[in-house]
Formats: sequence, C-alpha cells, structure tokens
Amino acid sequence: MARRFSTIVGALAGALVIGGCASYHPLPLAEQARLADRIDDIRHTLPGPAPGMDSPTIDVQKPLSVDQIGLLAILNAPQLLTERGEFDLAQGRLIQSSLLPNPSVSLSYAALLGGPGTTGAYVASLSQDIASLLTYRTRVSAAHAHVSQVNAELLWKEWQVAQKARLLAVDLYWGERSISSTEAELASISEAASQVSTAVDAGSLSLPALAPLLASKASAEHALASLQLTQLTNWQDIDAVLGMKPNVRFAIDEPRIPAMPANIDALIASIPARRPDLIALQLGYRSADENVRGAILGQFPAFVLGGAWNSDTSDVRSAGPTATFDLPIFNRNQGQVARTRATRRLLHEQYQGRLDDSVSSTLALQARSSRISDYLVKARQDAAAADSQAQAARKAYEQDNLDQRALADYETTAIHRRLDVFDLERGLDEARIALALELGLGLPSTRMAPPDSVR
Repeated sequence: MARRFSTIVGALAGALVIGGCASYHPLPLAEQARLADRIDDIRHTLPGPAPGMDSPTIDVQKPLSVDQIGLLAILNAPQLLTERGEFDLAQGRLIQSSLLPNPSVSLSYAALLGGPGTTGAYVASLSQDIASLLTYRTRVSAAHAHVSQVNAELLWKEWQVAQKARLLAVDLYWGERSISSTEAELASISEAASQVSTAVDAGSLSLPALAPLLASKASAEHALASLQLTQLTNWQDIDAVLGMKPNVRFAIDEPRIPAMPANIDALIASIPARRPDLIALQLGYRSADENVRGAILGQFPAFVLGGAWNSDTSDVRSAGPTATFDLPIFNRNQGQVARTRATRRLLHEQYQGRLDDSVSSTLALQARSSRISDYLVKARQDAAAADSQAQAARKAYEQDNLDQRALADYETTAIHRRLDVFDLERGLDEARIALALELGLGLPSTRMAPPDSVR
C-alpha cells in the first residue's frame, strides 16, 4: 500500500513539473512585405478611451488633419512593430528577477563491498542560497522600474513617429500651395513670353525685350521642378511612416495649429512630469539606484544554509545543519559596486542634460514662433498689397495703358509675396508642432500602437 501511494505521489509530482514547463511553438517569418495599397487598408480605428467603450474611427475618406495623420502613424508605422517584443523582453527580465534560486538537493549511496560494515552508506542534504534573499527586494524593485522605463520609452517613440508624420503633413500641405502658385507664375510668364515673342517676330519689338522673360521662365521652371521633387520625397516619406506603398495619395486638411500657450513658464516647469523621455530617464535612474543598493548588499559573502542526513556502513545515522560561505578576501563585490555607481552617475548626468536641452529648445521655439508671427503679419500685408497692384496692372493692361512685360512683373511679384506667406505659414506650423512636443502637449498620454503586428 505504501509503495502504491509513493508511486501515485511520484506520478503526480512528475505531472506537475511537466505541466509547468514551457512548450515550443514556431513563429515563422513573413515571406513578403505588408505595405497597404490604399489608405483605407491601414488601421484607422483608435483604442477605446476605457474598457467597454466604443473605439473612435478616423474617416480616411475626408481630408485628414495634421493630428489625425499623427495618430494614424502611431497605429501603422512599421518601426513601431517591435514595441510588443521590447516590452515583453522587459517583462521577461522582471519575471527572472522575481524568481528565487531553487534549493539544492544532494543524494549519494555507497554500496558495501567488504570490511566490518553491515550496510550501505547513505548521504542526503538539502541547502538553499541565503545571500540571494538579501538582494531579492532590490532586484525586483529595479526590474519593476525597468519595465516602467521601457513603457515610457516606447511612448516617447510613438510621440516621435507622430511628430514626424505631422511635420510631413504640414510640409505637404504648404508644398502643394507653393506648387500651385509657382505653376500660376510660370503660366503668366509663359504667356507674356509668347506674346513678346510674337511681337518680336512681327518686328514691333526688338529681341532684347524677350531675354528677361526667358530668364524668368527658366528660373520659374527650375523652382517648380525643385518643389515637385521635394513634394514627391515628402509623399514617399509619409507613406513609409503610415506603412503604405510610396504611390498612395490622400487629402490633407489645412493645418490648424493651436496658439502659443499663455502659461508657458508653468508648462516649462512641469515638463519632467509630462515628457515620456524624461520620465523614462527618471525610472531608469530609479532602477540604477536599486542596482546600487543590490550591489552593496552583494558585498556579503555567498552563504548557503541547509541540512544533511548521513548513514554509514555500520548503520550509524546522523543529521545536522550545514553552512557554506565564501571568505571575502579577494572579491568583495567591489567591481559590481563601482559599475552600478558609475551607471547611476551616467544616468544622472543624462537626465540633467536632456532636461536642460528640452528647456533650451522650448525657449528657442517660443522665440522663433513669436518672431515668425511678427514676420507673417507684414508678409500678409505685403502680399495683399502686391495682389492689389497686380489687379490694377491687369486692368491697365486691358485698357492698353501697360505693356505685357510690366504686367508679368507685377503678377510675378504678387506670386512671390504669396510664396513668402506660405513659407512663413509652414515655418510657424512646424515651430508650434515642435513646441507642443517639447512641452509634452497634444499627444496621447498612453501607448496606442497595437499589441500585435498582424493587420
């Protein structure tokens, strides 16, 4: 009966051990790229604000705002597909740090081959590493801080991807406006050049009258080609960020960037509590500080405590405690202490440098935004005046009071003034978007990238 009971207990113990083991599952690599052919094919449903609540959807058939394009980038950017793996890796390190070392069991048997003995000798011992228990709390605290650090770093990565997409959207919108104005300029100059050329052929104008128009036409053609090439590059870049093929196009709404915050000084003071990269550095420093504590506790020598049971060949049995420990003569964990302290110091300086850089960048962007706003007021006034002059010139030309060459000059000036406004509008939008990022405003406070990479 006892033997049967032991067999059942052994079988159950074996089943429990096998059941707790991990099993292998293959994870094959992709055989082809997963780039979307249309914007409808990418993810455009945002995570719900809370469990059980409806998930909002971005209507990709309408012109997309700059912020919507940033959110779409977070949901679809191929470079964010590694988020799940990075976070799982940090979670795995946490699990490893939370595990205690297994007890050690030693069993031996010596058969009696001769002599005065009467039976075989048995030795059994059970021991546990005690030194690892001293550093358990610091290891777990450091691992928890590291998991939070990775989460904050991944959120910052999402913010950077959204920032890139938003800036590209601004460039594409104003780039399209600039291309349209430059095409209008080129059409005006081409019309003037054609009319002057006809007059030269008829002998009513001399050939030198055509040269300035041809030079202006060549300059406009060069500017248009440069703008179109930049626009093509920006489209390819934003398609790559959104996980689409480089020939996909969609409508972009006029950027509506919020005004300069009124409480800029208070926002600058609270940057460390909002910026994910600064929060990640704070958590990394906390983890490094716990590692320093663990290294100091690790100065205590390795200590293994247990018990042993012995039976010799004369059937004399004995039992008692056992202790094994190192003599800290050569290695007192001073190398690990020095390394963890240096790591903590490095993170301390990195945090200070990042904080100084963020405040400096914020102040610079604030000044840049204010200066561009001042320039923009005058540029709009100049553009309005140039448009009025061009309209007056057109009326004078229709009444034969102005020649074609002078009309082309007025219209070209008006277009150049309009292009100046577009450039300043673009610069102001970019400065305001960058300022919002530096202040940690206008973007999700939690991660949004999907947990898996399957569309």
